[in-house]
Amino acid sequence: MNRLVPHNIKFAGRMFELSSAPQVSKALGLSVKTIQDTISFIEFIKKEEEEGKQYSRVIYNETEGLIGVITLKDIDHNKKSCHIGTWIGFDYWGKGYNEWAKKEILIFAFQQLNLELVFAGAKKDNIRSIKAQEKLPYITFNVESIFPDEHAKIERQTQSPCVLHVIQKDDFMKWYKNE
Repeated sequence: MNRLVPHNIKFAGRMFELSSAPQVSKALGLSVKTIQDTISFIEFIKKEEEEGKQYSRVIYNETEGLIGVITLKDIDHNKKSCHIGTWIGFDYWGKGYNEWAKKEILIFAFQQLNLELVFAGAKKDNIRSIKAQEKLPYITFNVESIFPDEHAKIERQTQSPCVLHVIQKDDFMKWYKNE
């Protein structure tokens, strides 16, 4: 059984282990070098959540424990939008955890936070991430020209050329009701 659970310092060791794998750290451009960096990240996430800027959860499997992290970041309550980011430990790639976690957090984004748009971007060279997004039946692809500010934001954050997609509340909720 899978659950999304709040961040906790007790997950720091496992989070550091999984995020340090070259396949994960390279794809995300992570600069986590010590377990203290991971602890600082968890503390940062908790502070950002308290301020309403992010909503982040550990992807937790009853058998395996922590297998990844999913985050709604740059939450803008005025624009009713945010960006979504996910990473999954290398050993768990291709097993459906990403799609499951996205569905769960999008339910929260649209029903609890009352957002209208969730942006999903990826570095153009992160083919696995792009392919994972292409599997989502409720996503609108290549919206860079429609949302140039959001596209510029993600490229600034990653310092890389990126694609930008969007999940619109109406599209997701129609899909969810018919799932």
